[in-house]
Amino acid sequence: MKKIEATFIVNGNPYEIYVDSHALLIEVLRDELGCKLNGVHESCGSGDCGACTVLVDGEPILSCMTLAVSVRGKAITTIEGLAKGTELHPLQEAFVSNGAIQCGYCTPGMILSAKGLLDQNPNPSELEVKKALAGNLCRCTGYKKIIDAVLRVSKGGN
Repeated sequence: MKKIEATFIVNGNPYEIYVDSHALLIEVLRDELGCKLNGVHESCGSGDCGACTVLVDGEPILSCMTLAVSVRGKAITTIEGLAKGTELHPLQEAFVSNGAIQCGYCTPGMILSAKGLLDQNPNPSELEVKKALAGNLCRCTGYKKIIDAVLRVSKGGN
């Protein structure tokens, strides 16, 4: 296996490591950086559930389907990068206060997909929120409270 030197900027912090050329981003984030990014969840391993969603240069991507070498030098945001110290990001707060969390396994991916949407479109319609979250599966809560939480944070609160 060939190792490739790679710099990753994760949650604003640079990391320089050697990675296997075939390593997936989820593997690097969870196991190689040494910074305990356990909020990046692996569930299906085939890009169907969205639990592994992270932001790369502000765009939601599936880390279980992305080669780590393809995002070298890019800004990667995980759920751990949203809160400012103990102050939760508004999306995190809205998910909690709207009861949009049950087991929480899908929550990081949902929140990061929603953040990607709101960064591009601060005032989405309900349909636009549904489309943005279409790649994220929740087996516990259902989607109404999740969609309501995203709309609550959107500009104007819809």
